[in-house]
Amino acid sequence: MFIEPIPEETATGAIAEIYEDDRQHLGYVPGYTKAFSHHPEAYLAWRQLIGAIRGQMDLRRSELATLAAARVLRSDYCSVAHAKILRDKFYDEETVRKIVSDPGQADLDETDIAVIEFAEKAARSAVSVTGADIEKLKALGLSDREILDVVLAVAARCFFATVLEALGAEPDAQLTGALGPELLEEVLVGRSSGAGD
Repeated sequence: MFIEPIPEETATGAIAEIYEDDRQHLGYVPGYTKAFSHHPEAYLAWRQLIGAIRGQMDLRRSELATLAAARVLRSDYCSVAHAKILRDKFYDEETVRKIVSDPGQADLDETDIAVIEFAEKAARSAVSVTGADIEKLKALGLSDREILDVVLAVAARCFFATVLEALGAEPDAQLTGALGPELLEEVLVGRSSGAGD
């Protein structure tokens, strides 16, 4: 990481509590938490925001949109983390590899593919989104609220990925070590792949 996080052994106050919460729930303190260690209030606000977004959204759709956005943003950390969530909760490793490399071959329905394509477009350039893009999602049955949820998931990922990548946070070994080599190779899109140079 390009900045020096507050060490676990000297952490006090809010960040010490956040570190302890991570240890209890994850078994370790991830790099993304440490990236925010000098500003725990911002991290807690992030957790509240992402909780509000995900709390009202289908988790599988949220993860598809998040992974799509993370890859466009070339965030290794976010791409690895959300590929792992999709693999652990919804699909086998080969299906996730196909979602990453060629969603059309991943046995996804038309709505899932449209959400991925929309998330990629919104993450790449929000001003490129048109009314026709929204109408396509509506024609597939998404409500205005569901479309907003996808946009919120993408926008939230833009914030988080920017923080992690600009500070040089690398995916934790607990994440990268949990993915098979073929999937890991597919999801690394930034510095870890050599593409960030």
